[in-house]
Amino acid sequence: MADPSAAVRAEALAAVKLRVREGDPDASRRQGERGKLTVHQRLDLLLDKGSFREIQALRRHQATGFGLERNRPRTDGVVTGRGTVDGRTVYVYAHDFRIMGGSLGATHAAKIHKVMDLAESAGAPLISLNDGAGARIQEGVAALNGYGGIFRRNVRSSGVIPQISVVLGPCAGGAAYAPALTDAVFMVRGVGQMFLTGPDVVQAVTGERVSVEDLGGADMHGTVSGLAQFVHDDEAESLAEVRRLLSFLPYNNQSPPPDYRCQDPVDRPNDRLLDLVPADPNRSYDMLQVIEEIVDDQDFMQVHETWARNVLCGLARVGGQTLGVVANQPAHLAGVLDIHASEKAARFVRLCDAFGIPLLTLVDVPGFLPGSDQERGGVIRHGAKLMHAYCAATVPRIQVIVRKAYGGAYIVMDSPAIGCDLSYAWPTNEIAVMGPQAAAEVIFRRDIAGADDPPAARAAYTERYRAELMHPLHAAEHGYVDDVIDPRDTRRLLAEALTDLQAKNAPAAYRKHSIFPL
Repeated sequence: MADPSAAVRAEALAAVKLRVREGDPDASRRQGERGKLTVHQRLDLLLDKGSFREIQALRRHQATGFGLERNRPRTDGVVTGRGTVDGRTVYVYAHDFRIMGGSLGATHAAKIHKVMDLAESAGAPLISLNDGAGARIQEGVAALNGYGGIFRRNVRSSGVIPQISVVLGPCAGGAAYAPALTDAVFMVRGVGQMFLTGPDVVQAVTGERVSVEDLGGADMHGTVSGLAQFVHDDEAESLAEVRRLLSFLPYNNQSPPPDYRCQDPVDRPNDRLLDLVPADPNRSYDMLQVIEEIVDDQDFMQVHETWARNVLCGLARVGGQTLGVVANQPAHLAGVLDIHASEKAARFVRLCDAFGIPLLTLVDVPGFLPGSDQERGGVIRHGAKLMHAYCAATVPRIQVIVRKAYGGAYIVMDSPAIGCDLSYAWPTNEIAVMGPQAAAEVIFRRDIAGADDPPAARAAYTERYRAELMHPLHAAEHGYVDDVIDPRDTRRLLAEALTDLQAKNAPAAYRKHSIFPL
């Protein structure tokens, strides 16, 4: 027979845990009035039903002074634990704004440190749901020390386990750096903000009046700063997309990306591609439609959808195999590379390489964006980031030249010279130092100037250059592409190449690390 006192104690403990989970009803109501979900509502949306196991739910802070000894709620304003997403284990910490504004003190930080250590040792993804008021001022340097421990663990786990941040409230001061150190940042419009100094401080120091949204809102970081990779309209959508992202990522850098049984035939002909891409190199088209035609079930998860739109980056599958896609976007700035596009693509290439995700690069690039603003802004240095990222990548790398590929931008977009494994070209390809008219102007400048009809001469020399040095088979004849393919065969050939390259082994020379052109 069960010990009655033990049963009573178990019931009392269950009641305490229930009260901790439900929280203060008034605080929950205020959270809802702000248009925000409670911490457990968020976890219920993120994780598989019934899978969450909380860690240190009963812990309280031990600080004294400034009234803290009279305010010692359990959890200390952060919920930590583990659960599953589509049956795969993840670790999570989530600020609870209802408790002391989700502010971080020593105990709060210690709970986060523990779950980060568990994620690293288990080799499982780490997700943070950020909704806190920053450092707990009453705890002084202890709070700052807590942030330092989080940052050190972020860096230690970088490239080892996937780290995902979801910004569902304020992230001010030091709190903004933790998301910035992770692999992917999700933000919700009207709810999440990130900034180092708030609007009041900005006005006091600089005299500038700026709203919270303009200073650090989701659209600003998604479109202008590039800090947020994903921006959504509501929390449910954002958390669903976190689950979707995890479906493409491995547990850790020693595990393969998950494979899915593909219902979309890999030998499906891509007839539509013949109409999507104009042969005229000066006509625009949407590369996104090309990608969706090639990948499984048109499922392409864009990264940085509204930032640096002249290059597309994202995750997809071909034949059930995960791959990362980098592609020039002729529909925006003609697909030219510039400072932001180079940085965006470089970061994505590094992410894919860290987690063993093969890379597909679709090329239609007229060059780098000219101009004094670009040069002064360091376009050479930023372009070097993309070059470095590709050169250092050891995952399978496949290049497809869709149309034009001019100058240094051709080299940077994973050309064979910098190490891609296979390079295919469509019959519309034009690979050259520059466009044919510009090349003719340089080579035949005097002949054109001395001609009886300079415009006619310019046109003739342009066509001569195109016919001799830019015809579709020129690069293949010289071994600079491995094959010129029918666009309709692209999907099938990619699936075959990904399978053939699965066992690729590219050991690197020993070194502590390379000097990345930051």
